[in-house]
Amino acid sequence: MSDLTHRESILIEASPEAVYDLVSDVTRTGEWSPVCKRCWWDEGAKGVVGDVFTGRNVLPERTWETRCTVIAADRGREFGWIVGDNLVRWVYSMQAEGNGTRLTEAWEFLPDGITFISGRYPDTAEAEIAARIERAHHGITETLGAMKRLAETG
Repeated sequence: MSDLTHRESILIEASPEAVYDLVSDVTRTGEWSPVCKRCWWDEGAKGVVGDVFTGRNVLPERTWETRCTVIAADRGREFGWIVGDNLVRWVYSMQAEGNGTRLTEAWEFLPDGITFISGRYPDTAEAEIAARIERAHHGITETLGAMKRLAETG
């Protein structure tokens, strides 16, 4: 299996703090994600490390929800989470560049995620894993473009 990690960057004409505020507001995820259409904080969560949120993912063939745990929450620098029980890692990093911010989105399909998919779809695991890898790789480009538009237009 290849391509279990992927990262892309985009330059955004906004401060690292403004970009962080956008990215870390998981309730806005549906505005930029091609798959995750809605997220909400679990009771008592405020967006700090250890907090949990739930995301609803929608594809033509199915809809599902995941619980995610915040693993990085450093305003203006980094926001990230782990999906489920160590299945997938998503991290957004911000770096000041010129008058803007270089936003990098990093994705990693973790070994427990591969095991989970293989167990859930034993007959089609290889195709399921390949489809998830492809969606993540293509989705990152779309997500970053949407975040740029939102950050730059307010």
